[in-house]
This record gives sequence, structure tokens and C-alpha cells, in this order.
Amino acid sequence: MSDEEDTAPAVKRSRVFYGSLEEKERERLNSEVANSTTGSAAVKAGIEAGNINISSGETLEMEERVSERQQEALAEFERRRRARQITVSTDDAEVKAGLRALGEPITLFGEGPADRRERLRSVLSVVGPDALKKSRKDEERAKRSQEECQQTWYHEGSGALKDARLWLAKYSLPRATRRLEAARVNKEVAEATKVIRQQELHKSLRNLNNFCSQIGDDRPISFCHFSPDSKMLATASWSGLCKLWSIPDCTLIRTLRGHSTNVGAIVFRPQAGLSLDQADVNLASCAADGSVKLWNLESDEPVADIEGHSERVSRVSWHPSGRFLGTTCYDNSWRLWDLEVQEEILHQEGHSKGVHDLHFHPDGSLAATGGLDAFGRVWDLRTGRCVVFLEGHLKEIYSLHFSPNGYHLATGSGDNTCKVWELRNRKCLYTIPAHQNLLSAVRFQPTDGHFLLTGAYDNTAKVWSHPGWMPLKTLAGHEGKVMGVDVSPDGKLIATSSYDRTFKLWLSE
Repeated sequence: MSDEEDTAPAVKRSRVFYGSLEEKERERLNSEVANSTTGSAAVKAGIEAGNINISSGETLEMEERVSERQQEALAEFERRRRARQITVSTDDAEVKAGLRALGEPITLFGEGPADRRERLRSVLSVVGPDALKKSRKDEERAKRSQEECQQTWYHEGSGALKDARLWLAKYSLPRATRRLEAARVNKEVAEATKVIRQQELHKSLRNLNNFCSQIGDDRPISFCHFSPDSKMLATASWSGLCKLWSIPDCTLIRTLRGHSTNVGAIVFRPQAGLSLDQADVNLASCAADGSVKLWNLESDEPVADIEGHSERVSRVSWHPSGRFLGTTCYDNSWRLWDLEVQEEILHQEGHSKGVHDLHFHPDGSLAATGGLDAFGRVWDLRTGRCVVFLEGHLKEIYSLHFSPNGYHLATGSGDNTCKVWELRNRKCLYTIPAHQNLLSAVRFQPTDGHFLLTGAYDNTAKVWSHPGWMPLKTLAGHEGKVMGVDVSPDGKLIATSSYDRTFKLWLSE
């Protein structure tokens, strides 16, 4: 080791002052004052020489810049502070309901109730604790408005509607009385006689054969309807043309030109060919463009147009009295027109989708409607109320028809079935698994309703016994889907119209 390393470092001794420090402090202060005066004098000399410039007191404030990272950290601290103050339910079901109300997934993979609760707390700390209350209020308001929409509401009708309802009541009650009297008389007939008649009818129906086949147009034939005297058949086509054919030789009588698009239906007025003059309105037709036209038996041109439909009109139907015309529209409503007053007297809503078909009760007291919402409704025309709600079909209802007995109603649907409803107890009496494709048309025998005719998109029409609902005959022969069927008022002929542009007549040998 060297000598320098052996010598110890000198210790710094503290200075010790004896006596008062007052005189020393006074001397120091006097020297600072002297320095300041000399400094201020020097500054004054510099200003006078123009070497120093001093502003007039204006100052420029420097912005306090806080980095984005600091702001995010502060916001995170504030959010955590709010989260600690938010109270969240410990019930897991309420936590899930709260997350669902806020639009968040109610659970994540591997998440437990405690984690879910913390996630709800963190979400509420971002959107605010009032967001959950607001969403619940919105749900309650939506539920309340939905309940209000489902309530039945009424509005005051016109004087013409009141007069029509009174007229319908006076018209339908005597007809109902006569129908019930006929039912009582029929009840007195011996059971053996009824069985013999039924067996004869079933035998004749099993012998149904194609009597006539006629090419009706260049486009599919969407509808067919017999005249009340069973001497004419009206057909409607997608070409826009309607044609009248003589029965049974199927020769063309007249082509009715007026529609420019697909015709949905053409129907004879109840007294056409019997008591009505040929110059009067004898037919009505409707088309996909919302047009409804009235025709007589003398002219190829329509005698009148019924305006007011904004969307497709799929079906028209005459009231048994011939005074009123019903139309179904795809604007979710159906309408009743009074031809004597020549105006629309009823615009009835009630379906949630388009209304496709309409049929009037034989007494004239009720109207049945069915549509794309898969529900059917039976309306009392004398009061305006929906008296029966037909719920049971899985798909759209495309056809309805009342039985002449007055208490059975058949509906054909897109679910390939035909349902028969008992109106006296408002229940489905029987479901016929009728076809392999949707049912386009159903018809009861118009005289006494002892058989039911169905047509479908599986290219066939079928005849079913009533009651019993046994298949009696399958009318096969069309190469395309069957779009319309009808039974002649005398019960002897059956007509079918098809997508293959033909109509066929079927007769029992």
C-alpha cells in the first residue's frame, strides 16, 4: 500500500460562531440593497440606451398540455371510481336481463356469475347507470303500445253502412228460418233412406270422368265459375282476358276484354241468367293491379269500374242477395260495396297480412275471410264484429267456402290440408290431409253439401264425402297445377281450371 492510502482524509470541521449574529445579518442586508440599487441603475441605463426592451404588461399564457395517455389514465380512474359506486343485483337472472336490455351478450365463454356481474358493472360505468332504467322504460312502453294495438277499437260508420246492416238483418233472418225448417224436415227422414241416398251419391261420384277438356287461353287459367242456371262457365286468365263458355259443349260465347294484367277471379251474380236482364250487371272480376270491373252479358267491354284498391285484389264474391259485392285486397283488408248506393260502405281491417279469399254465408248474415297470415275470420255483417277466429293452419289460407247447411266452413291452405270448422262450437271439426301441395280452392256441393271438392298445386282435384271426409275420387288429368274448381248449381258437373291453360269438365257416367 502507498503512503497516500495510509493517510486518513481530513475531517471538515464545522464553524462555530460566538456571540450575536445581528450585526453580521445587518451587514449582509445592506450589501444586498446596495447591489440592487446598482443593478436597477444599470437596468435604467440599458433601457435609456435602447438595449433593453420591456413590454407594456401584455402576457402570453402557455397552454397546459396533458398527454393523451394521461387523459386516458384519468378517465380510467374516473370510470373505476364510478363503477365502485354502482350497485348491481346479485341475482344472476337479473344480471342477464340487464345485459340483454343493454344489447350486450348475456354470457361469454367460461364466464361465471361473478364475472358476469362485474361485466355489467363495467358496462354501466361507461353508458351510465340510467341506461338500464331507460331501456326498461322503453321495453315497458313498447309492451304497452303492443297491448294497445291488440285492443279492439271501433269508429263511427256512415249512414249508408247503418242502412245496409239493417237491410242485411231483414234479409238474412227469414232465410235462416227457412234453412232451419228444411233441416228439421230432413231430420224426420228415415235413417235408411238417408243411407241409400248417400250410397247412390258416392257411387255416382266414384264414376266421375273427364267429360270435356278445352284450351281456354294462351296463359294459365286462374279461376272458373258456373252461372246460376248451369248453362255457362266463366274463366279468368293471366293474360287479362275473361271468357264465357257454353255448357256442356264448351263453345266460346264471348271474350271479355278490359283487364291488362293477371285476372284473379270472375264470378256470376246470383240471379244472372235467371231473373236478371242481360243488360244489367251480371259478372264481376278482379285483377292483380287492383282493378275491379263489372260486366253484362251483351258487351265485351266492362259496364263499370270499381276504384279504390291500391294493391292486388285476389278475389271478388257476390252477396247472396246480389246487392253487395265483396273484394279482398293485399293491403290487409277487405271491402264491401253496395251497388244500389254505388259506393264503398265498409272497409274492414283485421288481418295482419294480405286477405286472399272471401265467401258469404248462404243466409247472407256472415262473411268469412282468410289470408296470408294463416288465420281465418268470420264476420257478422249485421253488427260488424268478428264472431269466429279460425286458428290452426300453419301457412296461408287460399280458399274458404260455407256449406249449405250453414254451420260448416271449409278452408284450404298452403300447408297442404283442408280444415272443416264447426261454427256452432267454434272449433276445428276435422283436418283433411288432402294433397301433396298447397290447396288453391275448396267447394262444397251447392245443393245440400253432401261432398267437398278440393283443388291443389299437385295437379289434381279430389272429392271427399261429407260427413265422414273419405276420399271418393281423384280427378287427375291436368298437366299443371289446379288453380280453380267449381261445382255447377244443379250438382251435376264439376269444372277445374289449371296452369296448363286448359279447363276440364267432369261428369258422372
